[in-house]
Amino acid sequence: MMNGKMPVRRSEDDQFQGEGSHDYVTMTIAEQVFGIPVLQVQDVLGQQRITRIPLAPPEVAGSLNLRGRIVTAIDVRLRLNLPPRPKDKPGMSIVVDHQGELYSLMVDMVGEVLSLSNQDFERSPATLDPRWREVSLGIYRLNNQLLVVLDVPRLLNFASLEPA
Repeated sequence: MMNGKMPVRRSEDDQFQGEGSHDYVTMTIAEQVFGIPVLQVQDVLGQQRITRIPLAPPEVAGSLNLRGRIVTAIDVRLRLNLPPRPKDKPGMSIVVDHQGELYSLMVDMVGEVLSLSNQDFERSPATLDPRWREVSLGIYRLNNQLLVVLDVPRLLNFASLEPA
């Protein structure tokens, strides 16, 4: 309490209210477009050599070395319950920082940075796959495409995983 007033607590949806916009790094996974807030992105990488981690969850592809730091590689396809990436498609990674740890989100392709209006943001529809809804903040409808905004902390929360 400051000056006799209770602090105002903002809900997740508050950040998408009113005027303004948010910038997202877009990525394609199994022909679906996703986005993550640009401020969460540390780096974008091409195909990397990944070392498997014994007894790790299936979504954890392994680890890689990025300029002397160990980075946990997450196969986003598996996390979203999508089929594995074809072997002939090398893929890319988006490196994010979560609670001081680096994670490499393995995706099919990294796209452009889009600045999208808060007014166009929508909650995830009930028809969205439940596993996707669990890790998304909401959606934007783009020219004949749906951009699903991923919630990085929830995407990386493996404690909530149920066996597929």
